[in-house]
Amino acid sequence: MKQIQFLFLCILFQVLTSFGQDGEIKQSGFINANPADHLPSYIKLACAFGERPDWSHDGRFILFVDKPMGEVYELELASGIIRPKTRHFNHYGFTRAMYLSNGDILLSGPNAPFDPTDNEEREKARDHCWLSVMDKSCTKEPVPLNTLCAEGPAVSRTRMKIAWTHRDRQIPELGKNRAKLLIAEIIYEEGIPRLKNERVIFDSKQLPFSLGNSSLETQNLVPPEDEKVTFAVYTIGNGNNTDVYIVDSKSGDYQAITNSPCCYDEPEGIFPNGLYTCVEHAPSDQTAWPLLDLYKLKLDGSGEMQRLTYFTDYKGYKANQGVVSDDGKYLCFQIGKADQEAGAGFGFFIMDLEEAAGHLEDFKTYNE
Repeated sequence: MKQIQFLFLCILFQVLTSFGQDGEIKQSGFINANPADHLPSYIKLACAFGERPDWSHDGRFILFVDKPMGEVYELELASGIIRPKTRHFNHYGFTRAMYLSNGDILLSGPNAPFDPTDNEEREKARDHCWLSVMDKSCTKEPVPLNTLCAEGPAVSRTRMKIAWTHRDRQIPELGKNRAKLLIAEIIYEEGIPRLKNERVIFDSKQLPFSLGNSSLETQNLVPPEDEKVTFAVYTIGNGNNTDVYIVDSKSGDYQAITNSPCCYDEPEGIFPNGLYTCVEHAPSDQTAWPLLDLYKLKLDGSGEMQRLTYFTDYKGYKANQGVVSDDGKYLCFQIGKADQEAGAGFGFFIMDLEEAAGHLEDFKTYNE
């Protein structure tokens, strides 16, 4: 009888310890719940749909797309009102929408029809996105800048300057897995925007190792000078790791900010003091594309970072696409799910960085 009672107590203990602090069942070390239902006090839900958020310069609005190659919307934070920004003209969807320093909107998206239900056509459309500028009134059709852009462009918050990437997927004559980073100013001639002083600032051929199929991606201009550019180097040496790099657009000097063969480290969202960037980080020993959380990475080359989110503690979820407000007080980021299209988001949140400071772990390195 005592043996039966002891066995029952052991089973009961295993059941009880399989629950998280709020009663969520844990499976294989993960909490079986939605992180949006268990947010710390310093994180608030801003919008229950959408992805790729971008702060307005005054911090009053969030610009976003509703889905990959979708419509662009703007959320007014004070009222919660969401306004469409791209329904007044015909288009094929957008992958990015970002505020320029003058308030106009930089758009990136395909310029030809495609079948969104065909994976091959969808992937090709995503790889062949073109940049354009939409007037801040959002009453006119956008003006093409006549350049392809791989994934997202980098946009200065204080100057009419952008940086972006060309890859072999868009321009086959570059050669397999090759990419170039470009930079230019946006000027207006008789009210029409165009690129000026366009030039290449980095070529993947400069790297002393081979790249996997994803190559490079421009991420952010580094304030306050906006002369340096952060970028991601994917699947280094055809392995699983991704690292953060930075290049000086004037001198051409570049350096690795992370050196972590163990991990995926992609920069997303620069801090206005230019000393830190958000980075999407996770161990990549099992896969080159793991589920991610957001960290605050020092740009001094030490590789030290501070964990900001814990969404990967919840089975099948991640936090990514971080962007920091111009005053440095708030972080906006999206929630993602496993087995979804790269970069797809299902709503976004705002973190009060000042309130969060007392709850965060210290900086440390993840390079082993």
